[in-house]
Amino acid sequence: MNIRHLHLEPEISFKTSRSGGSGGQNVNKVSTKVELNFDIAASQILTEEQKRILLEKLGSRLTKEGILQIVSQAERTQLGNKKAALEKFYSLLAKCFIKPKKRKPTKPSKSSKEKRLFTKKRNSEIKKMRRNPPQ
Repeated sequence: MNIRHLHLEPEISFKTSRSGGSGGQNVNKVSTKVELNFDIAASQILTEEQKRILLEKLGSRLTKEGILQIVSQAERTQLGNKKAALEKFYSLLAKCFIKPKKRKPTKPSKSSKEKRLFTKKRNSEIKKMRRNPPQ
């Protein structure tokens, strides 16, 4: 499922603040750190099933109010951090909607059974030789 086609931008809010790290004197006066906030429960675009999946899978990343927060401060510009936060957001949502493949139970092959039995027999012979040394 491609999550990008949902266009969740209208429901996303951004908050900016001054970030630490490199940037010289500029870092002390420009708000480049971006915090993306998305209220899953209040979303009008997501279906109830999608909300349930997100709340279940992102439980540890949500605030007490059920808001997903993503912080980006790696870039030196506010726009760069905004783009990075959106990328993180969409990749996180995409991961949540990936359905794991169902495991098909398989049986061991005939050759693998024979190899296992042969190895067991050989180990048994080796141990037998240790117990009863020839006289």
